[in-house]
Amino acid sequence: MLSSSSTAVKNLPLKRRLCFLLKLLCFVSSVLIFCEFLIYYVVILQCRWPNVKGGAHMTEKETSASVLKAIILADTHLLGEIKGHWLDKLRREWQMERSFQTALWLLQPDIVFILGDVFDEGKWSSPQAWADDVRRFWKMFRHSAFTELVVIAGNHDIGFHYEMTTYKVNRFEKVFNFTSGKLITRKGINFVLVNSVAMEGDGCAVCRTSEAKLVALSHKLNCSQQHYPLYRKSDAECTGEDSAPPEEKNIPFKEKYDVLSQEASQKLLWWFQPRLILSGHTHSACEVLHAGKIPEISVPSFSWRNRNNPSFIMGSITTTEFSLQKCFLPFESRVFTIYCAAGALLVILVLAHVQLLTPPFYFAQRLISKHKAV
Repeated sequence: MLSSSSTAVKNLPLKRRLCFLLKLLCFVSSVLIFCEFLIYYVVILQCRWPNVKGGAHMTEKETSASVLKAIILADTHLLGEIKGHWLDKLRREWQMERSFQTALWLLQPDIVFILGDVFDEGKWSSPQAWADDVRRFWKMFRHSAFTELVVIAGNHDIGFHYEMTTYKVNRFEKVFNFTSGKLITRKGINFVLVNSVAMEGDGCAVCRTSEAKLVALSHKLNCSQQHYPLYRKSDAECTGEDSAPPEEKNIPFKEKYDVLSQEASQKLLWWFQPRLILSGHTHSACEVLHAGKIPEISVPSFSWRNRNNPSFIMGSITTTEFSLQKCFLPFESRVFTIYCAAGALLVILVLAHVQLLTPPFYFAQRLISKHKAV
């Protein structure tokens, strides 16, 4: 009996240490699960599909039949083998994958549009690097058969106009079934996909083909989706927390680089008279009214690599009306703050356990005892 009691006493510190380590493991696991999984549900769950005019009086069956629920995002910029550090890839791609998969599960859209710059190095990637980038893209942006994914080319996918080749364009088109001037009709709503890189107006082979298709579709279009924004002088008039930073708003845009040229913009407006234009490229949000009646929405980047506060657009669209709502993703700075706070608390708990730091309760108790003694 005496021997067993002695063993129990000796094992007590070990049991306490194991119990403490188990608690720390549970604490660390809880923080990781929240920051890497649950936070996306907590944030995106707050987003709601906007109501279109008259939609509030529709039954669920009528809404499903006539209202197209679309998610629009832009500038994912999957890093390549040249400039992409493995840790940067892991962090940013995990953020986009969890954001996309959570949004699909919670919001159940009919269709998703990605407005170009899918890859960061598509304009110069080798066939092997391209294949690896494509493989990672389909893993991140996997989706069910009930949701359609439409991907548009950007300058980082096929190069700026002076870098664009038929090989790069065909490579992108083969993977994503994208052609400039392609018409998509869903629930009676027409969308035209524009390769804005090919809107140079210099008569290049790709440009001629693209413009010819656009002209042929000009009588059918009522919504336009492209990578480059239409011409505007700068982002000076753009507002909102995810618009360009104040120090960048008044920097003049360069035609054919930051935005389409005035000539190309006027062509698109004249050919199609769209009721809505959606674009990416600038990584910041902006709303512009062209010709006093045609709205253009510049969609911010979907990646933490380009913004601290990425977002996407939710659109409820019918043949006559549309309503848009922005859905923000978790802020990278807030996730970082949670990790820092959890790390600080972890250090305090460890120091207190090994008695290098006096727990606040005992510190206060000692102060009270000394005061009574006096």
